[in-house]
Amino acid sequence: MTGFIIFAALLVVVVIAILLPPLLRAPAPSGAADRREANLAIFRDQQGELERERNDGSLAEADFEQAQAELQRRLLDEVAQPASVKSRVSGGRKTALALLVILPLAAAAGYAVLGNRQALDPLQRQARVTPQQIEGMVARLVEKLRDNPDDGQGWLMLARSYKVLERFPQAADAYSRAGALVSQDAALLADYAEVLSRSSGGDLQGKPGELIAQALKINPDEPQALLLAGAAASERRQFAAAADYWARLLAQLEPGSEEARTVAAAVDRAREFAAQPVGEAAGKSTPAARAAVSGEVTLSGELAGQAGPDDVLFVFARAEEGPRMPLAATRARVADLPLRFRFDDSMALAGGRKISEFKTVSIEARVAKAGKAQTSSGDLYGTLSGVKPGSQGLSLLIDRVQP
Repeated sequence: MTGFIIFAALLVVVVIAILLPPLLRAPAPSGAADRREANLAIFRDQQGELERERNDGSLAEADFEQAQAELQRRLLDEVAQPASVKSRVSGGRKTALALLVILPLAAAAGYAVLGNRQALDPLQRQARVTPQQIEGMVARLVEKLRDNPDDGQGWLMLARSYKVLERFPQAADAYSRAGALVSQDAALLADYAEVLSRSSGGDLQGKPGELIAQALKINPDEPQALLLAGAAASERRQFAAAADYWARLLAQLEPGSEEARTVAAAVDRAREFAAQPVGEAAGKSTPAARAAVSGEVTLSGELAGQAGPDDVLFVFARAEEGPRMPLAATRARVADLPLRFRFDDSMALAGGRKISEFKTVSIEARVAKAGKAQTSSGDLYGTLSGVKPGSQGLSLLIDRVQP
């Protein structure tokens, strides 16, 4: 909006600059004065010629008076011209002043009455695109890529579109077809690793880890790659390495921002876990590891027809008594079922409490029909209650429908 106002003001200034000079410019004084002096000399000569012809008798008295009257009228017109010029100069200056004041005011008033100020708001100018329109555009893009499978930019566009639609396996496949455009770009490699991980239940090991390492080799400070590298190290229980990756990311964030606070909390938590002593004898483990809960989520056959493969699936642990905020969570798709899960203290949300702090927790799996973690009517879900920290091999069945 500020840019539009500045441009409009400059446009008004340019218009005024074009119109004012001719109106303010006075007639050249020297040429006009010389011309009037010459005309007056001619009039005096003509007056003298008339008088000589009358005295010689070659011009009758009546004709003399008529010719003299005509000459006097022309003389009066010539004498009156300086006043007329002065009037025109004065009028021009008044017109210039009127333009200088009225033109900007008239433009502003006209826009206030006839314009649409909301149209200057970038948020108002954004097109309202429905999910159906996005699906249509994606389908057309797929058709074009069938005819031109070597279009790397097209595959990138398709990958990003699938990611927005949370169709992560298709997004990963599209990234794999983009070739050198991805393999030589750290940011694209990190994004490829993320969608590949999310298509397999959040696992960052294997191929996603290789892509992350490749991205950091190209650009050691790539933000998304640092975030994912820290998460992958945390999965491997290499908390010192996770803290190092996240600290490098934190240095790039605006101090005091919400993102910086979240990453700083993750760094502190990783360093806390890294400082815990490692068990010396076989079978010993850290308190965080002993508190881990793991198992498998499946979907009841009776409800299978009510869930689509791309429906969002949330699995989370929360305290049975106390805060309702999840202690740990993961996100996947119905197509990923049956899904293995594992929650421990290292997965605690920033600023939240840990599984090991509670005697029992509940594990819930929810197929979110609205795509959001909040409960909504029509969701499919299942719950395990009274789960003690350290429980392994849990079996969680999604067998109920949210009324």
